[in-house]
Amino acid sequence: MLTAPQRPRSDINLPNALTLGRIAAVPVFVLVLYFLDGAVARWAAFAIFLFASFTDWLDGHLARTWQQQSRFGAMLDPIADKLLVAAALLMLVADRTIAGPHVFAALIILSREILVSGLREFLATLNVRVTVTTLAKWKTAIQMLAIGLLIAGPAAATQLPLLTEVGVGLLWIAALLTLWTGSDYFRAAIHHASNDNGS
Repeated sequence: MLTAPQRPRSDINLPNALTLGRIAAVPVFVLVLYFLDGAVARWAAFAIFLFASFTDWLDGHLARTWQQQSRFGAMLDPIADKLLVAAALLMLVADRTIAGPHVFAALIILSREILVSGLREFLATLNVRVTVTTLAKWKTAIQMLAIGLLIAGPAAATQLPLLTEVGVGLLWIAALLTLWTGSDYFRAAIHHASNDNGS
């Protein structure tokens, strides 16, 4: 079992450093897909995305295990996640890995991320916190898996010809779960906004 180094509690710790590293990986990911071509670009971008996705789990695990949770980390972690997902989806739409009607799945996911950010900010002003459900965690896992498969799919087309199609299917599942889990925030916001108006 991992044990935390004995040092004063600070916002500058390993979990938060991992979160900052995830944010720093986003422009690198975009530049790789934008300036490089072919399988090299795809595998490099996949490696960056895989690393960033792993740090999403690792920073939370270490923060809880080492009792290094902080407001800074709580603020930064969802921002890092949304930047990574948005950048990946935008690049995949731009290079037409996600094309046609499947763009709507990406749009649903992006719209939900923006909406939930706004609703969280509103609910925070009322000191209301919506607990992350198990279904929301599954949504995130499926979403990250879908994006990873879509990044690697074209590079692995010879060995695994259906990888991109599987990624598209999982993206739609993530989009539907996104609508379901996002409704929790929407219902909470409507409830508290109505109460505030004396309804």
